[in-house]
Amino acid sequence: MKTDFLSLADLSSSEIIGLIERAVALKAEWKSGGNPPLLAGKTLAMVFQKPSLRTRVSFEMAMRHLGGAAMYLSPDEIGLGKRESVADVARVLSRYVDGIMARVFAHAHVVELARYSRVPVINGLSDYSHPCQGLADLLTIYEKFGRLSGVRLAYVGDGNNVLTSLLFGGSKVGMRIVSANPPGYEPAQEVLEQARGFAAASGGSVDVTHDAHEAVRGADVIYTDVWTSMGQEAEREQRLRVFPPYQVNSRLVSGAQPHVVVMHCLPAHRGEEITDEVIDGPHSVVFDQAENRMHAQKAILVRLLAGEA
Repeated sequence: MKTDFLSLADLSSSEIIGLIERAVALKAEWKSGGNPPLLAGKTLAMVFQKPSLRTRVSFEMAMRHLGGAAMYLSPDEIGLGKRESVADVARVLSRYVDGIMARVFAHAHVVELARYSRVPVINGLSDYSHPCQGLADLLTIYEKFGRLSGVRLAYVGDGNNVLTSLLFGGSKVGMRIVSANPPGYEPAQEVLEQARGFAAASGGSVDVTHDAHEAVRGADVIYTDVWTSMGQEAEREQRLRVFPPYQVNSRLVSGAQPHVVVMHCLPAHRGEEITDEVIDGPHSVVFDQAENRMHAQKAILVRLLAGEA
């Protein structure tokens, strides 16, 4: 039976840790001279409804390093759900390639691709979640602290798809997560309930506050993302009025642990959600985090396309 990668909520804690450990090993191999061709003869189709620097290049290079190939399909080439039904795209593509990565607007599209595809489907981002980013984030935290259980992460900003994946992944592995969001911009209630259930089983915790300074008190990790994501442009002016108290700046960072690391999934709107002095400062691991997209995705690809347990 094929396996898909649609949400970190679908994985057990041991599966998440296994992927992180595999990513660490693949990263070490790559840095010491190169990965073995574990995906020789394999091809990944990459379906994009929205552009991305990190998603495209990290997947293409991951496949190349592992001996496989990646094929980029732009929004105009497919017109997913418009020019051709999602089900038909899945049926056709999965007869040509060994895996499909899709970066979409509506989560329903990636779910439907997985339903009708004969080959594994990877959620490269949807409006609901961003599990590839979430796994790379957990890999980065693991590298910095040598553990995930008990690490305190403060997320500051919009309760978006990136936060959903952090909540799912972090709660599965015993992290203590506090999310600081403006009123009306909190994560979805069903996401919180699910994450709190995972946290109860792992010994972690999930809390929400409207006070950014309260959230970062004692934090090992501060994480932020853009205030206005792709597809929300009509809300930009309203969001710019609401979110300034949630900017990650030096004053906010000073309220966390002295060893705190600052994370951002990029692209950053410098001067809005994060200042230059923080993203370019000594606490920032933002570019290590960006590199880790490639290594985390290698672990996903090897699991799905090479059948590693």
